[in-house]
Amino acid sequence: MHGHSNTYYIEITEAYGTIRVMANLTTQPYKGTRDYYPEDKRVQNYIFDTWRRIVERYGYQEYGAPMVESMDLFLAKSGDELVNEQTYSFTDRGDRNVAIRPEMTPSISRMVAARRQELGYPARLYSIANFMRYERPQRGREREFWQLNADIFGVDGALADAEIVEMADEVMKAFGAKDDMYVIRVNHRGLVDQLMSKYLELDKSQANKLIKLLDKKDKITADEFANAAHDIVANKQTLAKLSTLVKMKSVDELPEELAGSDGVKQLKELFRLFSKAKMTNVKFDITLMRGFDYYTGMVFEIFDLHPDNNRAMFGGGRYDGLVGLFGVDPVATVGFAPGLTPTELFLRSHKLLPKLRPSTEVGVIVVDDSMTQALDIARQLRGEGVNVAIDTTGRKIDKQIKSVVKSNIPYIVFVGADEVREEIYTFKDVATTDEQKMSLERIISRVKDHRVKREVVDDDDDDLFSED
Repeated sequence: MHGHSNTYYIEITEAYGTIRVMANLTTQPYKGTRDYYPEDKRVQNYIFDTWRRIVERYGYQEYGAPMVESMDLFLAKSGDELVNEQTYSFTDRGDRNVAIRPEMTPSISRMVAARRQELGYPARLYSIANFMRYERPQRGREREFWQLNADIFGVDGALADAEIVEMADEVMKAFGAKDDMYVIRVNHRGLVDQLMSKYLELDKSQANKLIKLLDKKDKITADEFANAAHDIVANKQTLAKLSTLVKMKSVDELPEELAGSDGVKQLKELFRLFSKAKMTNVKFDITLMRGFDYYTGMVFEIFDLHPDNNRAMFGGGRYDGLVGLFGVDPVATVGFAPGLTPTELFLRSHKLLPKLRPSTEVGVIVVDDSMTQALDIARQLRGEGVNVAIDTTGRKIDKQIKSVVKSNIPYIVFVGADEVREEIYTFKDVATTDEQKMSLERIISRVKDHRVKREVVDDDDDDLFSED
């Protein structure tokens, strides 16, 4: 859908004079970003509230970080593609090279390093924030995007890894997801490194290329993967080993040369913990790489199994080295980061998104010349904790009603001279069109009772960007 545009002129005054520049205004947002109208914001808040509820249940505490950081922060840590091709960077008025954050991991690593000695460990921290990356907008991927970032600092070993994966699984369950709707794929970067150097005997350049190829294996055909693998690895024996490896479904199937590695031992301990937690949809996937170079241990990814949205949703893993980049002792770290839009696509694909109502509960309709009395009624309702909007336009009653209906407000209270005199008001349920005469006290009780029922229903029920 194309927005309206309008041509206008702006005047720019410089030292050498004033110039007029033609510009076009459009009602569309910047490419790759979204406007959030109230109905969209309700979905966003539902997802955010669910994330927040689960991570806080596990003892995670919320933090915030600047949207703009020094470019050096990302040059030191993030991948070349992210820094060189996708970062919104600029020189500020103080001649500093800065960037709008493309991810949160560098910022929280900086923050932990700054208070390395003051934090209580394990430090469980989370944020819900927006980010910018200059990449091609497509279904489920935007230039401005929102994520939950949850990380645990100061704990090495399988227990912390298992906590993060189990918490990610519980986030999915909190939305009403069932095990047959998604799969959790798990691997270990230590195993990957040994696989590349010791088992397949690849040099660093070959290994890096093969890791990137494996990372996109599910996005290309089998023939495309085979041809690309042959371009990287010409040795037929090595290709045969690789072909066997990518078909393995269990850690126990790994060849003896890899079975004794630390990565395999940690994976076996992880799957033992998953079994104890009765997590049945966790699978070993040796092709799972996770794109960022900073991962040092366990990596995982949650994959949507719906045929209309068959895609990786989000993931995470262990990255023990980042805090140490700031000149302090390294801190063991593991975390994950689900995104808003992939989560929304999952919920819509599986029909898990509940009916979300606006926060405004009552629309007050002013009859005849009773504005003063209607304002007083609205104040009384608000004083009792009811969310009220009053129409102060002086329009005809039918137009006031249409406005309430368009705003999805569930109830209407009519206030006119007769109602004020008798202290009995017409109370209308917009959905059923049922009208009753009620006292103000009864209206308050009815609205609050409806609020409780709505919360119970919503708790039980627990085409964004297309290819461009």
